Amino acid sequence: MTSTTHSRLLTRVRTGGPRDDGPKVLEHVLGWTLVVLLAVLVTRAGLM
Repeated sequence: MTSTTHSRLLTRVRTGGPRDDGPKVLEHVLGWTLVVLLAVLVTRAGLM
């Protein structure tokens, strides 16, 4: 295996998962908003 082949394989390793350079604050705000919305819906439905 040559160095070119090796470097091409390394660049293809990423699976498209979450990146570290994203807007973390926005993700946290949206996540907590979803949690609160789900809690309100569960409480209003009388499931808790």
